[in-house]
Amino acid sequence: MKKLLALILALTMSLTLAACSSGDTTGSKAPADESKAPATESKAPDNEGGKKLIAGMVFQEDQFFKLLSAGYEAAAKDMGYDIQLTNTNNDQSKETEALNTYSAQGVVGVAISPLNTQVSPAAVEDAHNAGMEIAVCNAAIDAFPYAVASFSADNVSFCKQTGEAAVAFIKEHYEADRTLKIGVVQFKTQVPEQSADRVKGFFSALDEAGVKYEIVSDQDAWLQDMAVETAGDMISANPDLDLIYAANDGGTVGSVMAVENAGKAGQIFVFGTDGSEQIVSLLKADTNILQAVTAQDAFQIGYSTVEALINKLEGKTVEGEGKTNIIPGIPLVRGETETLDKYLTDLQGMM
Repeated sequence: MKKLLALILALTMSLTLAACSSGDTTGSKAPADESKAPATESKAPDNEGGKKLIAGMVFQEDQFFKLLSAGYEAAAKDMGYDIQLTNTNNDQSKETEALNTYSAQGVVGVAISPLNTQVSPAAVEDAHNAGMEIAVCNAAIDAFPYAVASFSADNVSFCKQTGEAAVAFIKEHYEADRTLKIGVVQFKTQVPEQSADRVKGFFSALDEAGVKYEIVSDQDAWLQDMAVETAGDMISANPDLDLIYAANDGGTVGSVMAVENAGKAGQIFVFGTDGSEQIVSLLKADTNILQAVTAQDAFQIGYSTVEALINKLEGKTVEGEGKTNIIPGIPLVRGETETLDKYLTDLQGMM
């Protein structure tokens, strides 16, 4: 009997220990499950700083795009976002590659000055379809209908302002019946529509004023070094050239340098596009080569583009949503010292 009671007691203790062991095992799983929750939540921030990350893209390294990028950065900073900048250096494959990289990185939106309106839209649309918001600048929204908005100077209108300054100069310095010989330095092989619109704008002012002219040379050179050589060859081939119209910053500076290198200061005059410290300096220079440009407000274009992008991301009202929004140009003319000085001061404050 005693043996039977001992056996029953031993069996009861064994079952009790097994039950306690089972309870401990069940309890040990709860902390393991809870430890997984923070890991999932930690993926929410887009970068280490906890701010959402956007990107800003340009395609060239000149004063205009430096100011555009400064506008991108200023708007992102003001609105509490981090921004990653990329310059594709006129390389279509780099533009596509950068957009793909941003998509893979989980970038929430891109402000972009696209390289062109033929090839760029496909890559930009792919980025949008992957979940990124897109805001466009320096191009019309027509080719990018999925974009939040577009911000740009009107290439015809602001270059017509330069043409109007040229008309005033021509009337003062040339006889009315003289047919002027004009050379054009543009970038039609780079961004065809934009380049064509700028040339159209400049010459529309001359046409409306009844100025007689002949375009004796029309060449592409959008970077300063390219334009020095191209405009130099143009001058050599046309020693009786009267004027050069250059359609962008690099072409303008390079054309002025080419005239000076050829010893033609006072004989050949340059009208150009875009504004920079260097261009203001050339408008003030005693060489009297550069006569007028119309500057795009590149900083404001960049700022407005990122502002619209972030407002869209935040679910706020976007002024000008779904439209191409025009930022007015800034005329800069030789002899208008007060305007030139103010522009230069504003420019330096933005950089």
